[in-house]
Amino acid sequence: MSDSPASPAKKILVVDDETDVTELLAYTLRAKGFAVEALNDPVRAIGAARAFMPDLVVLDVMMPELNGIQVCRMLRADAKLKKVPVIFLTAKAEEGDRIQGLETGADDYVAKPFSTKELVLRIQTILRRMGEGAAAAPRQLSAGRIVLDGERHEVTVSGQAIELTATEFKLLRLLLERRGRVQTREHLLINVWNYETEIETRTVDTHVRRLREKLGGEADWIETVRGVGYRFAERRPTEPTDT
Repeated sequence: MSDSPASPAKKILVVDDETDVTELLAYTLRAKGFAVEALNDPVRAIGAARAFMPDLVVLDVMMPELNGIQVCRMLRADAKLKKVPVIFLTAKAEEGDRIQGLETGADDYVAKPFSTKELVLRIQTILRRMGEGAAAAPRQLSAGRIVLDGERHEVTVSGQAIELTATEFKLLRLLLERRGRVQTREHLLINVWNYETEIETRTVDTHVRRLREKLGGEADWIETVRGVGYRFAERRPTEPTDT
């Protein structure tokens, strides 16, 4: 038997106004080895998150007083919580609702009624992706005025730090690492989101649009290859060629 200490349990914060949902998820996630805090009052969510410092938040959208979109925006505005991944859990399953959730900064979206097995897999996938990003060899990648610092997990544009979610950071790093090569939406889903089967490729488009918005004047480095996917340009498209 190894005497090495066990890794600390990953912490999951569940916020949903339905008691039966929080009880089910708390029981299921604890059975899978997670440390769980569950709330039915969204007003307490930010304070609880600051005290608990979760590794991931499962957040319902349709709640009284504060809805999940508002809570997610508050998480993204908090210096200590802004990088914590969020999975929205909601009965609202229309495409527009999913896109709004992703644009708010959520990392994934699961519609009710949901499979607890699927949700656990989604949680494990996101946490694994976060771990892989932290364990990656420190690297600095750059193009134009964009600098991605893998060691500090920071991106700057013209020397100014920009705030990216964990998914946006991994997406930008992948595009930079494979600069000049077209990345299909399906390829990005597998390598950024770790999905091994095709899901909605609109997820990729939404994150690319958000990433471009944050890159501002440097957004044109990311090229759309119509009907296929995206590519980080070898040279800035607006730069003159040598021919």
